[in-house]
Amino acid sequence: MKLEIKNLTKSFGEKEVLKDISFTAESGKALGLLGRNGAGKTTTIRIIMGVFYQNSGKILIDGKPFDRNKLRIGYLPEERGLYPKQKIGEQLIYFGMLRGLSKKQATENTVRWLERMGMSEYKDKRLETLSKGNQQKIQLAVTLLCDPQLVILDEPFSGLDPVNAMLLKDVIKEVIAEGAMVILSSHQMNYIEEFCDNIAILNSGKIVINGNINDIKRSYPRNIIEIGSVQFDEIAPFVIRSLNEISTDVETDEKDSVVRVKMKRPDDKMKLMEGLLNEKFDIDSFKVREPSLNDIFVEYTEGAI
Repeated sequence: MKLEIKNLTKSFGEKEVLKDISFTAESGKALGLLGRNGAGKTTTIRIIMGVFYQNSGKILIDGKPFDRNKLRIGYLPEERGLYPKQKIGEQLIYFGMLRGLSKKQATENTVRWLERMGMSEYKDKRLETLSKGNQQKIQLAVTLLCDPQLVILDEPFSGLDPVNAMLLKDVIKEVIAEGAMVILSSHQMNYIEEFCDNIAILNSGKIVINGNINDIKRSYPRNIIEIGSVQFDEIAPFVIRSLNEISTDVETDEKDSVVRVKMKRPDDKMKLMEGLLNEKFDIDSFKVREPSLNDIFVEYTEGAI
């Protein structure tokens, strides 16, 4: 199954919020929808959900107009929307029935998801009695209660400690492995890199880069080599002294025991490796330094209002 966002525009009064944006999401994969605050991410998500309607453009499922009534959708908003004074189990059953489940199926799914989240003991507790992290787990259970085919997660890791974040990561991986389309919006780039095959970065209402993360990284110059070694403080002066014909800059990272060599030509990396091996340095790792997703995000959104 493929979700296609094609040439969406959206204005509020005279303010144009989305400017001809396009991207796709596919079953069994996660798409990272990124951008600084005010870039248009939430507006895009709300259009997909039918909260807003676009001025122009199309949303398609497998080439056909998107009918929200024919697709099970799970949405975790950044601003949480559960009832603090209501019992947790009752809320889950209620939301399950709102999404078309029978009371029997909603009850069964409630039991299953509370157990998966490690929250069964809180079934008869009011939501307001839970910590922020546990409330977030209940919110995710509500999101996944109807076994959605499309899952939209807006800052899902907000407020979670490392243990609960690991649980949430496992759940998201399971949902992807079971074939759901996942759209993940987060400012925490490590999570995007962990889950997402593809990204779409918004800047001032426009898609500024869109595609496979690995392909985007490989499009950058590949002339910086990171050498991991306990002899990093010996390797740096050797490169400067003996291999200056292939390098333009050398720096050491004492914290990570790494030497970074910027080469004149990317193809010279084998000469660098041969030089190090000939000197019998103890090498733990030798790799091309690719930009992090955080580096890419900053490059494409720096200066955005």
